[in-house]
Amino acid sequence: MNENQFEPHIALVVEDDPDVRTLAAALLEETELDVVEIERAEDALSYLQEHGSDVAMIFADIRLAGPMDGVQLAKAACTLWPTVRIVLTSGAGNDGLDDLPDCVTFMPKPWRGLDVLVQAEKAVHHPQPPVA
Repeated sequence: MNENQFEPHIALVVEDDPDVRTLAAALLEETELDVVEIERAEDALSYLQEHGSDVAMIFADIRLAGPMDGVQLAKAACTLWPTVRIVLTSGAGNDGLDDLPDCVTFMPKPWRGLDVLVQAEKAVHHPQPPVA
């Protein structure tokens, strides 16, 4: 656990495929971040509403089960929690990439573990600046 509880210290892994979610969570558990696994974007948004100031990073798939997809989650997070690093992934080619907000880093599937760890490092040590 992060020594300073007043700094963001949580990585949200939002993925509806349990195997991929578990793999991403296992990688992120090797970092300074505490990991919270969530299956649906709506649940992630609810979590953010209660714990948004504790979240350093959102690692989410673009395609998710339920009415909200990863792009919609990212747009809400960029607006309401502008310092959170947001990484979206997809194995569906360029589907939805034209609609990504500027605050999002895109990582195609299959992603490399090292790339996930680099994004976690940036979330902890180089957070996004607040929107002016």
